[in-house]
Amino acid sequence: MAGLVAAARLRELGREAVVLENGDRAGGSMLLSSGVVWRHRSLEDFHAECPGGDPALQELVWSRLDDALEWLDSLRAPVVTRETANPRTTGLRFDPLGLTNTLAAVAGEIRLGTPLGEQEGDVVLATGGWGVGFAAERGLPLRAAPWSDGGGIAFARARGAALSAGREEIYGRVMPAADWGEQDFVRAAQLYGRWAQAVDDEGRPVFEREPAWHENDLAQALARVPSAWLVVGDGDLGQRVRERTVADMIGVAEELGAEVRRHDGTTAVHVTTGVTHTLGGLRVDTRARVLDEAGGPIPGLHAAGNDAGGIFTGGYGSGLAAALVLGLAAADDLGG
Repeated sequence: MAGLVAAARLRELGREAVVLENGDRAGGSMLLSSGVVWRHRSLEDFHAECPGGDPALQELVWSRLDDALEWLDSLRAPVVTRETANPRTTGLRFDPLGLTNTLAAVAGEIRLGTPLGEQEGDVVLATGGWGVGFAAERGLPLRAAPWSDGGGIAFARARGAALSAGREEIYGRVMPAADWGEQDFVRAAQLYGRWAQAVDDEGRPVFEREPAWHENDLAQALARVPSAWLVVGDGDLGQRVRERTVADMIGVAEELGAEVRRHDGTTAVHVTTGVTHTLGGLRVDTRARVLDEAGGPIPGLHAAGNDAGGIFTGGYGSGLAAALVLGLAAADDLGG
């Protein structure tokens, strides 16, 4: 999202931009998401939800998102709903394919199958962070575009860039321990941790408090154990998460081949953590400029999307919101 946004905005400002897309299609992980771009209701909630995050970047994302969403609206990006179905948040839900196509049409030249390589001049890094490497190192499945290999971060580090906080943290989802693909990223998420007990293969608890509303804390905890199960009392199978029941979500897990055990009034689902993206990345300022170890901007180098880190450390926030706001910030800094 961040790269397409930056290119589209730069063209509006009269600058030429070329999007180098490592994959075989535009849109990256945005195309595979639920399409919800949101912020917390209050900045104080954002700070409390992500206590390790950079306060200045949090304020930027929070304060600029509404205007950024109006900008997407002005491009006629297709909106599915104008609310998030969550009383803690506000934002819009877009059709992911329609949003991708809208931004791609405005962004101009997109070179598919083109790695970053060596570049001269102004560069906005938006290569998706290092989720691929994180997942591979820990033997976890990737729940994102398969091209988020850390290329942008390596590019910037070779030029003296500093890393943000949160390098060992991820945004992930509890997923069935089964074979699932891109078409299952949203529907297969097992979002019923508040009614479940998380245990290992021996039945020992591995997460002994109630998960946060977003359940990213549960996903991160389960990423640290070799094998995990969510055990739900049958009386809670009718509980709802938005439009789905717990039974619906377990049904998808079973359909995809995850082991589901029913015994003595409980249902146990074999699960794992799908890595969507890392929370750490390059250190940037509120103009999306990449910073060096001394805190100064590196000339000609900006970063947005999951290449820019340290915003949601310690919690959870909208990666699409940060991609949108920082993509615009980078373009405005370059085009101003």
